[in-house]
Amino acid sequence: MPTTTLTPAEKARLASQLRLACMRISRRVRFESASPVPPHQFSVLVRLEEAPRTPRELASFEKVSAPSMTRTVAALVDQGWVQRADDPDDGRSVILSLTKEGRAIVRSTRQAREGWMAVRLSHLDDDEIEVLRRATDILQRVAAE
Repeated sequence: MPTTTLTPAEKARLASQLRLACMRISRRVRFESASPVPPHQFSVLVRLEEAPRTPRELASFEKVSAPSMTRTVAALVDQGWVQRADDPDDGRSVILSLTKEGRAIVRSTRQAREGWMAVRLSHLDDDEIEVLRRATDILQRVAAE
């Protein structure tokens, strides 16, 4: 595979273009998929789909303050998508988990968002799809850092 040496200015321009493209795709996936769940709430639901968690854990994952997470959790509980239970290890804390309705909303939101993306990918040729497959692996590594 050929290597390309970019100048610092070219790297800065690439970083800017990549950041903008990722932001635009993210925004369009979230808002054009007609999900009833705001993006910050969906992120919390997905974390709870992985495993029950405390509000403190969720705030840490989402990089938000405890009061902000308290408001988000309260909204999700009010919607019937999340339930609270006493933490058996710490009587001062609660464990949050998805309800049946919460799991259904995660599933339907994910299907809508993935459907939106699948339509866009269906217009690409095999070479472009392969480039995106490779780029996805790289972007996942970048996001994990």
